[in-house]
Amino acid sequence: MAAFSARDMQRLEAPAPVDVARRDTAKVELLNRLAAEPARAAYSPIVLAGLVRAAEFVLVLVTGALIYQFYVAAAVGYQPGYFIMTPTVAIMSILVFQVLQTYNLAAFHQPLRQVLRLAGGWAFVFLVVFAALFFLKLDGMVSRVWIASWFLTGVAMLAMERALLARITAGMARSGRLARRAVVVGGGEFGHELLRDFGAAKSPEISMLGVFDDRNDDRSPLTVEGFPKLGNVDDLVEFARHTRIDLVIFALPITAEQRILQMLRKLWVLPIDIRLAAHANRLRFRPRSYSYVGQVPVLDLFDKPIADWDVVIKLAFDKIVGALALIALSPVLLATAIAVKLDSPGPVLFRQRRYGFNNELVEVYKFRSMYADKTDATAAKLVTRNDARVTRVGRFIRKTSLDELPQLLNVVFKGNLSLVGPRPHAVHAKAADRQYDEVVDGYFARHRVRPGITGWAQVNGWRGETDTQEKIQQRVEHDLYYIENWSILFDLYILAMTPLSLIKTKNAF
Repeated sequence: MAAFSARDMQRLEAPAPVDVARRDTAKVELLNRLAAEPARAAYSPIVLAGLVRAAEFVLVLVTGALIYQFYVAAAVGYQPGYFIMTPTVAIMSILVFQVLQTYNLAAFHQPLRQVLRLAGGWAFVFLVVFAALFFLKLDGMVSRVWIASWFLTGVAMLAMERALLARITAGMARSGRLARRAVVVGGGEFGHELLRDFGAAKSPEISMLGVFDDRNDDRSPLTVEGFPKLGNVDDLVEFARHTRIDLVIFALPITAEQRILQMLRKLWVLPIDIRLAAHANRLRFRPRSYSYVGQVPVLDLFDKPIADWDVVIKLAFDKIVGALALIALSPVLLATAIAVKLDSPGPVLFRQRRYGFNNELVEVYKFRSMYADKTDATAAKLVTRNDARVTRVGRFIRKTSLDELPQLLNVVFKGNLSLVGPRPHAVHAKAADRQYDEVVDGYFARHRVRPGITGWAQVNGWRGETDTQEKIQQRVEHDLYYIENWSILFDLYILAMTPLSLIKTKNAF
């Protein structure tokens, strides 16, 4: 099943308004307690597995190279065959270990069982090596002592590495950094079945928080398999704004299409994965159509944008390129700061709270472009052409976007902005005297990724004043396109186009 796109969700009709009943006091207290619990971001199992693969590749390679250096090279010098064989064996080992399914969280928590698997895979690799040397009549080209020493030392090093890995991952698990925090939507029969499956699997990958259900009758009990009902879908959206939720699983039959679509329309604005439990429908797909949460098969509805290795790549890109830009533009920053200070009294920098990732409020830095006594921290009034609040220098730096350059500090040091992403909007920013989220349906979906200094909307001319509903609508549509089509090459293209877009703009005052 293909995941829904942002455009699909915007086309859905809005659900009918629901009368919200008085919340049960105990339920509210439970929600508040869960939301108040510290929940630092989880480490990606995919990234962790990749790092373990890399570490074991280096371990195997270095072990063979060191034995060669101290035993073979000291006696007969350097032989080219060893430089081919050593990395080949290391690559083959990682491939065999992957086939034996030793690179997952469950395997990392079971060092003894996995060492036996690794030893078997390691022995298989060396049997292949021996067979190749024999049939190709190359057995005299490498030292048998080197091979035997590498085999025995390699097993010992892998065993120690996996024992250390087990201790490290156990500590991560205790601190909640490995488990994905999940909730189930649907507290009926399918919800019971799904939670029983999770209970039986005892997967270290999932930390189940509770159940949300839009029904308030006997079909939705207060507890499901020992997990509390925390509220309805509206409560879930608010809950996800205050604590970390990584995964929502629908335990509803696929025949409940209208209910699912109405719920999705509320949830798709969150930076979470949304899945439909496969056992909750009578349709049967090919095995490759399913993904798995632990051992439970699910169908993908929505994926969190920019996840796993993409997060690492984008973060490294932001830090490295941002730091280089900060150094290269330091003369421009200094000159602008001096001009702002000489033009009007007051601080050089202006701090403004804006909506960031997952609607969190972040403080961004700008060069002050207004008179100090007329600054508008909440953007309650849009800046218009010939606005009397803007200074002479302010008009120039706003037109050229030089006032945004201090946000490189946000990117490099605070990490709450990205170089490229949806532009963060001020708390009370308006379009045609209406709040942005009132004008554009699904507006908050643009907050599923970190905001950026520049973005796809800006290089397409949608920057500056938002005096009409069309302007903010176009911004949001471009932002959603960027989120759904992100790549590091896309970021590079946007950065390259940004200077040209500043020349063409007509809407920045």
